[in-house]
Amino acid sequence: MAKHVAIYLRVSSRRQDTASQEPDLKRWADAQGEPVKFYRDKVSGKTMDRPGWKRLECDYRMGKVSAVVVWRLDRLGRTASGLTALFDELRSHKINLVSLRDGLDLKTPAGRLMAGVLASVSQYENEVRGERVRAGQAVARANGKRWGGSKRGVRKKVTPTQIKIICRMKIEGVPVAEIARATALTRPTIYNVLNEREWSTSCPS
Repeated sequence: MAKHVAIYLRVSSRRQDTASQEPDLKRWADAQGEPVKFYRDKVSGKTMDRPGWKRLECDYRMGKVSAVVVWRLDRLGRTASGLTALFDELRSHKINLVSLRDGLDLKTPAGRLMAGVLASVSQYENEVRGERVRAGQAVARANGKRWGGSKRGVRKKVTPTQIKIICRMKIEGVPVAEIARATALTRPTIYNVLNEREWSTSCPS
């Protein structure tokens, strides 16, 4: 059976796209001498239950895949236990894993060591991001904000405190969906605030 290289791309929400990942992956694919197939998902990295990943998983378990290539390891998942289990499964099927930005290649002992370290780092970053979201929610609650829906087409009033939280979390690289949860605002409202303000490297005082 002819095998192909599986190139996997993932973003966390439908408002994001894979444009930042694709150039590097396409350049890598163009340099290969064997067929490649792209698999894409727009879903959180906290779960492996993703349509694109399920197709890839089915293909490699059927012996159709020679290697899995990602832009960065956290595109595969964000828990150390989940990533470690995946590494073991890929190795059991004699499938290599390559992460371009991390310089990782599971064929080498150094690559396998690095994979374990990066899996732990990915989980750490995910936990820190969760702590920032919870801290933002606590500030919002302290300022009398409550979670709940609003009428379609009606924009909630954004308080100065919420703007500070949005600014700080945006600078820290927190996704818009998580900023929305932390501030009890909708994602369209967050985007409106970001579009209306001129952002600098510091939050408004």
